Amino acid sequence: MTHKSTGYLELDDGKLYYEMAGAGEALVLSHAGFVDSGMWDDQWHDFTQRYRVIRYDMRGFGKSDPVTGPRARRNDLYRLLKHLDIERAHLLGCSQGGEIILDLALEHPDMVDALIIVSAVPGGFELQGEPPPQLLEMIGAVQQGDLERASELQIRLWIDGPFRQPEQVDRRVRQRAAAMNRLPVTQNTWAIADMQPLNPLDPPAAQRLHEIQVPTLIVAGALDNPEILRAADVMTAGIESAQKAVIPDSAHLPNMEQPALFNQTVNDFLATLSA
Repeated sequence: MTHKSTGYLELDDGKLYYEMAGAGEALVLSHAGFVDSGMWDDQWHDFTQRYRVIRYDMRGFGKSDPVTGPRARRNDLYRLLKHLDIERAHLLGCSQGGEIILDLALEHPDMVDALIIVSAVPGGFELQGEPPPQLLEMIGAVQQGDLERASELQIRLWIDGPFRQPEQVDRRVRQRAAAMNRLPVTQNTWAIADMQPLNPLDPPAAQRLHEIQVPTLIVAGALDNPEILRAADVMTAGIESAQKAVIPDSAHLPNMEQPALFNQTVNDFLATLSA
């Protein structure tokens, strides 16, 4: 059994929860913006056999304190790395977590050995076409205080994706995601902290992809929103050292839907760095 240590980082306005286990090179896991660090449960045992793995709950998620206003999420991650005396790390982030690690790599390139960006769009990326209908419904449900409906729409939007009905998706994955999602929905985390984030990169990451000089793996779920897959292509083309992997039969959280294939894809990529 892998020994795990847990702790809290004291920030200026509250605490940020983290877990760490394993030994070797540091691998940091940053979760999507509608779940928490529990999304990495199917990766934890595998990755900690090879790396010193850190996962954390962003403020307003999981065991971390609620948010009190707009946040610069990359600064919270930077503070955590400094707190843990991590000078360099492989960074793996999903969705909002992927945007965060990309921003951190642009602001502190000396701290990053490799990037694994999953189901993410870079900051400043302009989405095309009509927004998904569940997104507008979800915003309306939040405004009306119908939090159960808002949470279910989040799961429809990200877990089911645009090409499947709920009954076509693994029930356990939906239930796990919904359990993690209720807290940020209840606390209105996105509206308070992320609708207008604090101190966004200027210019944004979408205009600076050429600055990334570390090995980069871009991962997308084949059944995710087409704009997420288009963003994956844009990042793969814009980052000189990037390669892309598409995980079949999964939408926005391929690590939860296809954990064995996802873990193998990440392990194979990281293994090439030390070969």
